[in-house]
Amino acid sequence: MPELPELLDADLAVCRASLAHHSKTFHAASLLLPPAVRAPATVLYGFCRLADDTVDVEGGRRLALTQLRRRLDRVFEGRPQPVAADRALAAVVAQYAIPRALLDLLLEGLAWDVDGRRYETLDDLQAYAARVAGSVGAMMSLLMGVRDPAALARACDLGVAMQLSNIARDVGEDARMGRLYLPLQWLRDAGLSPESWLAEPRHSAPLAAVVRRLLDAAEQLYARAAAGVACLPLACRPGINAARLLYAAVGHDVERAQCDAISRRAVVPGYRKAGLLLAAAVSLRPSQRQLRAPVLPACEPLLAAVAGVPAPARAEGAEVVIDLFTRLALEDRQAAWGRRAA
Repeated sequence: MPELPELLDADLAVCRASLAHHSKTFHAASLLLPPAVRAPATVLYGFCRLADDTVDVEGGRRLALTQLRRRLDRVFEGRPQPVAADRALAAVVAQYAIPRALLDLLLEGLAWDVDGRRYETLDDLQAYAARVAGSVGAMMSLLMGVRDPAALARACDLGVAMQLSNIARDVGEDARMGRLYLPLQWLRDAGLSPESWLAEPRHSAPLAAVVRRLLDAAEQLYARAAAGVACLPLACRPGINAARLLYAAVGHDVERAQCDAISRRAVVPGYRKAGLLLAAAVSLRPSQRQLRAPVLPACEPLLAAVAGVPAPARAEGAEVVIDLFTRLALEDRQAAWGRRAA
């Protein structure tokens, strides 16, 4: 068996810093994951964040996508570029048999952003969300050792739901950058011209109705995703529950503001996050009534990608990585105790 690449402490530390800085909600949820899952999840987030920033912020966006694909080529060949995100990703995809196709679908979603694609229907929007977020849900499931199709479908539901919540929250921010993710058909049904509204974005009752429809669609997926939580290892359930509850709370905050996502940005206050984290830690056996719900059509390519790659054999290298993750978590706790003692 070829030697698996090693996840280096320093590379993991860079990915951790990116997570803590760029995504406070995901970071909070990740704290409830067991160390053996939290560390590779942080690595995946680090690469996804890097990919999004490279395409979204830097110049030459199409060139950036081409370069990202070449970087993935090297990652899956086992010879990553000498940067933390790439080295760490190479170690994780090898240890957990992450299909290349999942990351290709993620980059395809980012390419749709580069193209300025808009979405006529909810199905079209879910196809985008499945690529940029459902793919992450599928990869998270693989990190937990869960590859059952029904459980994977619910993990993908969760990713899509989280993306829909983010879109609802960011309607105003996106519009000011010339972006529009709301289903165009829904806007027309509400009496709004997509182009006219985008030229002068403002809150109104018709727009609120569209945002509410999107949040309702997300809620349906959160309910389906809950059924998959019971399929996860017990130690993983609080962290995934936390992601589900915290991102849903973003949508609930939008609703409390009469779905005004133009003049304000939804924020979940700290005290509410604390309550949700507590709920996540104790709700470990949610109903599985919707576990066998049909696969969201937008997520079918994700399940096909996983089905095409066999599960990894448990090897000595995997034990080494788990030991590393556990040791790093112990060091974190010791450092925290030291700060409190000081």
